[in-house]
Amino acid sequence: MTDGRVVLDAREVRKRYGQAAALDGVSLEVRAGECVALVGESGSGKTTLLRCFNRMTEIDGGTVRVDGDDVAAIDPVELRRRVGYVPQEGGLLPHWTVLRNAALVPWLRGDAQAERRAAEALAWVGLPAERFGGRWPRELSGGQRQRVAIARALAASPSIVLLDEPFGALDAITRAELQTAFDALRRRLETTAVFVTHDLHEAALLADRIAVLRSGRIEQVAPPAELLAAPATEYVRDLLSRARMVAA
Repeated sequence: MTDGRVVLDAREVRKRYGQAAALDGVSLEVRAGECVALVGESGSGKTTLLRCFNRMTEIDGGTVRVDGDDVAAIDPVELRRRVGYVPQEGGLLPHWTVLRNAALVPWLRGDAQAERRAAEALAWVGLPAERFGGRWPRELSGGQRQRVAIARALAASPSIVLLDEPFGALDAITRAELQTAFDALRRRLETTAVFVTHDLHEAALLADRIAVLRSGRIEQVAPPAELLAAPATEYVRDLLSRARMVAA
């Protein structure tokens, strides 16, 4: 449920890597409680745009705001403690237990209840701390590691979470289970989410709106049904066709 308040705002954002334009004047607004999927082919700028919101990518031009604050004026470490982040394949610390991994952000924020918050987050994703908290990441399945990564991102109760292909490395059954769990959890917590995916079916399943990127530009931003019914460009139409997606 979105209240209409813009909490993530990219305006005319530009980013180059050498001669290549990763982002070429991209603008995108995300409202509170909304889930937005960033889709497109490899090299389209999806991950670069996602990482602009937590300053893991420093932009060359334009502005990025989080909760109305220009991220250029926020200490990047503090910003990353405010905004939950799930990198590709989880990024768990292998020498830390599951509970300690999940407690990372509240611990960094000096929260005396860090372990309690971590245990609560692990319960949210179906990994009770009394059973899984003492395990090492190497003792978990791929799906379980990704659940821990999501719990870590949510343990400090951020209002915003960014996810970079959070389900991409999983088998089909595990992926479907985790998609369903994430969707239910996000809605229950009323968390604003932006996630990167190559999979248009996944985007249509989980997102309130889909932003299609191509060569550093946004081709279309629309709810899934609108995207299917009225693709704005030939590229979007071709992308939908290749994904074998047609309007109902």
